[in-house]
Amino acid sequence: MQAWICESATDVESLRWVELPTPQPGAGEVLVAIEAASLNFPDLLIVQGKYQLKPPLPFTPGAEFAGRILVAGEGVTAVKVGQRVACLSNVGAFATHAVVNASLCVPLPPGFPAIDAAAFIMTYATSYHALIDRARLQAGETVLVLGAAGGVGTSAIQIAKTAGARVIAAASSDAKCAFCLSLGADATIDTSSQNLRDSLKSITGGKGPDVIYDPVGGEQTEAAFRSIGWRGRHLVVGFASGPIPAIPLNLTLLKGASLVGVFWGDFARREPKAAAAMMLELMIWYGEGRIKPVIDATMPMTELKAAFARMAARDVRGKLVLVNS
Repeated sequence: MQAWICESATDVESLRWVELPTPQPGAGEVLVAIEAASLNFPDLLIVQGKYQLKPPLPFTPGAEFAGRILVAGEGVTAVKVGQRVACLSNVGAFATHAVVNASLCVPLPPGFPAIDAAAFIMTYATSYHALIDRARLQAGETVLVLGAAGGVGTSAIQIAKTAGARVIAAASSDAKCAFCLSLGADATIDTSSQNLRDSLKSITGGKGPDVIYDPVGGEQTEAAFRSIGWRGRHLVVGFASGPIPAIPLNLTLLKGASLVGVFWGDFARREPKAAAAMMLELMIWYGEGRIKPVIDATMPMTELKAAFARMAARDVRGKLVLVNS
């Protein structure tokens, strides 16, 4: 097998594409031939040593992939050899093969393309957990999606619209805003040229959004929270901009509002039955055409460094997917 190896967790340039012995699964594990793997922002942070998860060195980065099971270890019953699956495993995706615990594999229904499957679990599970589970989003409510043109942002637009909400998409250019409108957003804010608070006041008639979906952090967080509606819920999804903001807590009191943490990975570990039910619902929505991963581009697995460069430059709309030929 071949794989990208991170030996120092300092920067992308330290990654190497190497030949390795193909591992064999142990009890409860499966060996998967990887067809496609998607990039998520935490993948970049892990390689740079900036994420809360710090795998032992050396490791193969990449959390999310889809492929076919080649070998099943002792005791595996939920999936079988030859079955196509999507997997979310924290590390190991940027390779031709991976051994993972069988519990991390989601069987794919017929006709579910590997490229879509590789870009599905992390973004859609995060957005569903955030909007439906944590925020208890109701039809008719207004959702502000920050970083709306990115991977989780595009999934949040689709899930919020499926739930019957009004969506305001905030993105960093006019072209990205137009892209968000094409996905179903009802209104947009170009954060490179428009004042976020003034725009929200105008769009919502002074009421403010009921729910804020925030994978960005930095300066936008406080500006958004100062505009939130009464009993609003601000979903803390991530910090793609880099800085972790500090919110004056008196704002929660003045707005009767909540800051709500969203960590889908730990939710899935602690509440596996609820996570499995959520994934089943998302698969049904995909089959009904309500949601579909937005694929910016596909690239060969060997071009991981170039893919990371595009992600770091904020030059991606939706998801980048790496494929093995």
